Amino acid sequence: MSAKKRKYQDEYIKFGFVALQKGDAEVPQCVICYKTLSNDAMRPTRLERHLRTTHPELADKSQAFFVAKREALKRAKLESSGTFRQQTSKFVEASYEIALLVAKNKKSHTIGEILIKPSLLRAAELILGKDSANKLSAISLSNDTIKGRIDEMSQDIKEQVTDQIRASPVFAIQCDETTDVAQCSQLLMYARFILGNSVKEEMLFCHPLETYTTAVDVFEVVSKFFEENRLSWDALVGVCTDRAPAMLGSHSGFVMKVKQKSPSAIGTHCVIHRESLASKTLPTEMRDFLNLAIKVVNFIKGGALNSRLFKQLCKDLDCDHQALLFHTNVHWLSKGNMLGRVYELREEVATFLDVQRKADLYKMFQSRECQLSLAYLVDIFEALNGINQKLQGKHINIIMQYDAIRAFMAKLDLWKCRMEAGNIASDVSDEVQEEFLELKFNSSAEDDFEILDLETFWVKYLPIYPLISLQAVRILMMFGSTYLCEAAFSVLVAVKTKYRSKLNVEGDLRCALSGTRP
Repeated sequence: MSAKKRKYQDEYIKFGFVALQKGDAEVPQCVICYKTLSNDAMRPTRLERHLRTTHPELADKSQAFFVAKREALKRAKLESSGTFRQQTSKFVEASYEIALLVAKNKKSHTIGEILIKPSLLRAAELILGKDSANKLSAISLSNDTIKGRIDEMSQDIKEQVTDQIRASPVFAIQCDETTDVAQCSQLLMYARFILGNSVKEEMLFCHPLETYTTAVDVFEVVSKFFEENRLSWDALVGVCTDRAPAMLGSHSGFVMKVKQKSPSAIGTHCVIHRESLASKTLPTEMRDFLNLAIKVVNFIKGGALNSRLFKQLCKDLDCDHQALLFHTNVHWLSKGNMLGRVYELREEVATFLDVQRKADLYKMFQSRECQLSLAYLVDIFEALNGINQKLQGKHINIIMQYDAIRAFMAKLDLWKCRMEAGNIASDVSDEVQEEFLELKFNSSAEDDFEILDLETFWVKYLPIYPLISLQAVRILMMFGSTYLCEAAFSVLVAVKTKYRSKLNVEGDLRCALSGTRP
């Protein structure tokens, strides 16, 4: 049975102690000597004993004295936020900076003591002398230290981000789930919110789902996070998920459970997933030729010997490329890239199949129908890859994605695949109409609209035209895809490897992905 975790009380400041988050528990830190005690020492008698035995000359000081020391300690942090422990020592500051670089570069925590520190000491000894190297040896870069620093900075970033979200009038979330190298299901969530005169996107959490991944399990994790960090459901205007039934179920899905908490929130299905699903619809004949191309690639790249022989063939023929590309259903752009490379090397592929005596594949691949269909598929998937790339990226709001899709549909119209985008109209109140007329004839607003990007413009005019600006901001806050989660999963793969399969990745992920300075 785990020991009871004690909580910090505000009255403990009279003994010269503040609270410091360490792991999942609070520990007391002395504002005089910066020493930290165990969680079990979080009791008046133990704290007073430290004050009277370690700092007897200060035992009779007033509470105001220790409050002033607390504020001084905050100012001595690495940054001005004052939310994680930081001594005034430059060595400790360097330790935090290096830990942040380790997290940003998705490296193992042991790299500090096995590579970075020995490199620093050796370089300092050669360039500056042994005395300087001895000074640098005081920088603590052990595995546990790096992990601790990353966790503390992650907690600081998390507190900054949640504070900013609470201050934002509205915000939106996107979430997705994946399975890591240790077969652990990881739920990842991002938020988009207003900060100052701009819109910001930040990771909220990466939480393992221990058992099932149903809508109930997902909602329980999200709801607990909202409760612990005092996030308002009323300010939530949008939630974007992938196509999983647990997320989009019409009766018991995660989105429906969110709407029960925030009826005005709008659920959106990741537009990138939707585009990917739509692009999978091919006529039977085209699909057969696509499968043929995949089969050819698998034959050439499926074995090490064939790969080497094909590479040598391309080198002898002085080709621009010397290898084909694999196709995977996971990566959105791989199908188009694979087809493009096959078409560029079509003559070399045909020669290789002939040399390898793969008569069946050679005959089908060299047929006129296959070559024409392959060229057609390359053009089609090149266009699909183009629209897919426009839908991805940071700071891509739902209107930008909508504009990209609408432009693509206009191109389809030219290609005799006419499709029309529907327009949804709603009743507009008199107050909104009057405010809109005021905005329409505001010459400075017109100039700003030409200069500023869409998000900055509406956030700037939110205090001036609150009714119409709020409607615009509500839409701009919404995620149109789960791109940020998908991109973070790529980082997750780099951070949590088979050599670190037991690592709790949230701290490393937050430090690696966040744009907020700890």
